Amino acid sequence: MQITETRIPAVKQIVPKKHGDARGYFMETFSAPIFAAAGITESWVQDNQSLSGPKGTVRGLHFQIAPAAQAKLIRVIQGAILDVAVDLRHGSPTFGQHVAVELTADGGEQLYVPAGFAHGFCTLAPDTAVAYKVSHVYAPAQDKGLRWNDPALGIDWPVTEAEALLSAKDRQQPLLADLPAYFTYA
Repeated sequence: MQITETRIPAVKQIVPKKHGDARGYFMETFSAPIFAAAGITESWVQDNQSLSGPKGTVRGLHFQIAPAAQAKLIRVIQGAILDVAVDLRHGSPTFGQHVAVELTADGGEQLYVPAGFAHGFCTLAPDTAVAYKVSHVYAPAQDKGLRWNDPALGIDWPVTEAEALLSAKDRQQPLLADLPAYFTYA
């Protein structure tokens, strides 16, 4: 398993090693000792899975605030996504910046997104299934969001606003400039 920092060092990309033969493949997607050696020491408490039928479905940008702030470990089990993490930690040298990586079922790549970041994705293929671990259970009172296409973020989404399939909630999320300082950089 290879774990590397992205351009925002707190966000890490994980590429498991696939062992294949005529039957298919095997890959280890999580190992507490290997993750801990890379500085990822979360206690995962919940696994989530979503299926998005149409290509161009956008989910996010979502996050939870204290006392239920979540770290996430995202992977694709069918299809492909552009996965995005936005730094919301006030005082961080990368505040308001983002990481965008392609995750595919075939490649097995994963993205670790720590608490203090908004997370979202756009499907690059129809019938895309995404699985992710979270470090805190869903807490509706702490559930927040950020506008997916806020121009201040500069995210190069693979869909236009007219093409994107979003929930009504995600279409109405606030801009970065309108968010309170939910997180601070330590």
